[in-house]
Amino acid sequence: MRVLVTGAAGFIGYHLVKRLANDCEICVGIDNLNDYYDPALKYARLASIGVKGELGYNQEYHSSLLSNFSFSRLDLEDEENLNELFKKYRFTHVINLAAQAGVRYSIENPMAYAKSNLVGFLNILECCRHHNIEHLSYASSSSVYGMNSQMPFSTSDNVDHPISLYAATKKSNELMAHTYSHLYGLPTTGVRFFTVYGPWGRPDMAYFLFTKAILNGDPIKVFNNGEMSRDFTYIDDIVEGLVRINSNPASSDGNWSSDSPNPSSSPAPFKIYNIGNNGPVNLLEFIRIIERSLGVEAKKNFMPMQPGDVAATYADVQDLIDNLGYKSQTSLEYGVGEFVKWYKEFYKV
Repeated sequence: MRVLVTGAAGFIGYHLVKRLANDCEICVGIDNLNDYYDPALKYARLASIGVKGELGYNQEYHSSLLSNFSFSRLDLEDEENLNELFKKYRFTHVINLAAQAGVRYSIENPMAYAKSNLVGFLNILECCRHHNIEHLSYASSSSVYGMNSQMPFSTSDNVDHPISLYAATKKSNELMAHTYSHLYGLPTTGVRFFTVYGPWGRPDMAYFLFTKAILNGDPIKVFNNGEMSRDFTYIDDIVEGLVRINSNPASSDGNWSSDSPNPSSSPAPFKIYNIGNNGPVNLLEFIRIIERSLGVEAKKNFMPMQPGDVAATYADVQDLIDNLGYKSQTSLEYGVGEFVKWYKEFYKV
């Protein structure tokens, strides 16, 4: 197996290459190391797996710690150099995690999402098509469920009413992938992540912001007056799901019917999965778990709902259980404890 992981310096990508690198013939990671959040954290992730230096564009860096891993700084929009990378390594599998992330940022900077999440993803699809990739797995998001209110969110639900541009681009990725599965027989699997958390996480996520503010003695922002819940999913559970999905290419659904179409499968080799903890937790309870782990009580500012946000997420993961025999099971108490331990060590607080 020769695997390309895009977004390899990101939160999920970093943990995934650590898991994959020594189990593959070749594992190559790419990332553009943009400044959506502090690039120093991305560099630190790479340094912790033996990739150090200034990391210039379109240069290859070999890991000193992971025997089969190399890294290249590259934009998905760079069609020419992306194609050269596919030629050089003759990948068998691609896991696309690179994207412009963030719901609220998409309201302020829509063009960044069009470039990375639409043009960039199209370039990935084209490279997969022309280089005979055996399986493309790609990151979607629970955000695609948008205005849906029926819980838990099922991959068989209609997701035609996103409420942020970020969500719309992720839904678009699923539609684009299906087209390539149908036209070219490219096996594609989309993975809708539900609120991923854990060590080395993203600084723009609520649990990271809460921890930082509480330790600094600053008040935390509690949106929708705390009337929110999330299906928090620990990073190790996400990685295990991705590894299993990567090894099990999507196939045609022989039971698919055009009279009552299932949006998560197709006569083409196409599949959509949720990866979540299958158990939403109220935001105030989540904050209490962080407080207990830190041994400090938070000062709270209760605020209205933010534009583009949703009140609740809850993953139906039955497909993942039925097809791959897998279900997330890390407790929130353990996962938050592991994050807090990492945070204190990394930031020396």
